[in-house]
Amino acid sequence: MEYNHSKETSLSFEEAIEKVKVELKKEGFGVLTEIDVKDTLKQKLNVDFKKYRILGACNPPFAYKALQAEEKIGVMLPCNVIVHEKENGKIEVACINPLYSMQIVNNKALEEIGKEVSSKLQKVVNSF
Repeated sequence: MEYNHSKETSLSFEEAIEKVKVELKKEGFGVLTEIDVKDTLKQKLNVDFKKYRILGACNPPFAYKALQAEEKIGVMLPCNVIVHEKENGKIEVACINPLYSMQIVNNKALEEIGKEVSSKLQKVVNSF
């Protein structure tokens, strides 16, 4: 099992970010945080880095179920989705596979939630 779902796209970087947000919304997710890694690394370390954005996505009903099943699961929330520029100039969209990360908690209730969330995030990635 892979720890992420990913797919390349022919869209531009900005177009891919906008499409990810639209597709996440279709699956019941909102974007809580957005980190521009390229800008952050330039500001903090004065280094040049490729286009790389981290979107912290949350589906409130699933987050609530997960928190009810496992109080400390918040350390693994939200679900991160990245859009980044690859060396070949292509844009890749990738997201966490929650089923993979939930396995380490060893809680059967989380496994079912992880399956559902993983399926929704896979749909987002597959839309590219």
